[in-house]
Amino acid sequence: MATMTVSSKGQVVLPADIRRRLGLMAGTQMEIIEEPDGVRLVVSRPVKASSIAACVGMVTAPSKGKSRSLADFDPASLLRKTTK
Repeated sequence: MATMTVSSKGQVVLPADIRRRLGLMAGTQMEIIEEPDGVRLVVSRPVKASSIAACVGMVTAPSKGKSRSLADFDPASLLRKTTK
């Protein structure tokens, strides 16, 4: 069983082998749950951030008709089409 010491600032340091085993890094959020016989630390696992490039190709839409250009979505050109 590993032990920790509370510093004068109220900080504790988890042993390195436990941090490695749990994949804890600087900035990892943990919940502290108070229980009748002590406290329990629970790692809050946020959704990992990913880049836009990593998401390319995840969703594809079926083609329906002719392809459109950026000009097809120009609000001014849409207004001109309705006034003619």
